[in-house]
Amino acid sequence: MKPNVILTTSSLVTILLVTFHLTDDIVRQMEPGNLSNLVILVLFVTLWLYGTLMLPGRRSGYVIMILGSVLGLVIPVVHMKGAGISAALVQSDGGFFFVWTLLALGAGAAFTLVLAARGLWGLRRGAPPRSTGHDHAA
Repeated sequence: MKPNVILTTSSLVTILLVTFHLTDDIVRQMEPGNLSNLVILVLFVTLWLYGTLMLPGRRSGYVIMILGSVLGLVIPVVHMKGAGISAALVQSDGGFFFVWTLLALGAGAAFTLVLAARGLWGLRRGAPPRSTGHDHAA
């Protein structure tokens, strides 16, 4: 598999996990379900999707994916710092999914971060751009 295909897939999975998790936070009233939160989340996810799908192999796409991945890494840290996740939360309906999403999100975000940083580093070192799979002969 080509590195950009793996990066794109990893970024999309991480985006999906972020939206699952933030939805769960809103349902559990850990985050407000208000208009300002909706606007911020929709704009951020739209930018992340644009960077992933429309800017593969470009510096701006890598930077957007790096920023999204850092957000994805911060979410599990915020939930698990201090006393960590409460027993009541774990034992509640959907507790398993909540914790699984945090763990999968952390791993997916870390993997996406490494791949995006590697791609950005390759551009810096003057490596030839990798094929995105969207190139067509004229």
